[in-house]
Amino acid sequence: MKLLLVEDEKRMAEALCELLRLEKYEVCHCADGISGLKEIESRIYDVIILDIMLPGKNGLEVAREARKMGIRTPILMLTARGELDDKVEGLDSGADDYLTKPFMTKELLARLRALGRRNIHSTDGTLTFGDIMLDTNAATLICTLTGQSVRLSEKEYNILEYLIANQGRILTREQLAVKIWGFENEAEYNKVEVYMSFTRKKLMFIGAKTEIKAVRGLGYELRWDHV
Repeated sequence: MKLLLVEDEKRMAEALCELLRLEKYEVCHCADGISGLKEIESRIYDVIILDIMLPGKNGLEVAREARKMGIRTPILMLTARGELDDKVEGLDSGADDYLTKPFMTKELLARLRALGRRNIHSTDGTLTFGDIMLDTNAATLICTLTGQSVRLSEKEYNILEYLIANQGRILTREQLAVKIWGFENEAEYNKVEVYMSFTRKKLMFIGAKTEIKAVRGLGYELRWDHV
């Protein structure tokens, strides 16, 4: 799971990064709200850990602006303040959960696991977009209009899961490659296009109007022509 930590306290940030990497998380760290917001805009993360008291822009401002841009990534808000009004303000600004400093590492890790599951799975084990439904338990793609279904390969499933979880956003070829294959080698990026072709054929096979569109010079996004 890929995490973004936005925390200006150096010792706290170093300790959290070390802990999370030991737990096999991939962590990127920003020390102020302005650079944190730029990172949120430019890359895809599974969960954002966001401190409230930040230089440049505070965490509340960062969360609000991220939500206005349509970014749906779960946000765990960190605060040294434990007052109810502060917690409510954090949730109202777009955070999904909050943790008051100081906190136990076990609690932090449990919250991250819960938010990570929330990011990609619905309560009934399906993900939906337009006229398609992805059964996350059986790796099956279903068209809700035609009733047709098809089994997906591992990579086809991962591509659709990632696109649906980030619906409304354009994902670059690089983002898809790193998320699904775990590499950043330019020579390997052609694998994305190959598996995109396979996945598009599965969408056509079940008669779905939902399409994976290539946005010239940017990347890929899901679109549904429901007219």
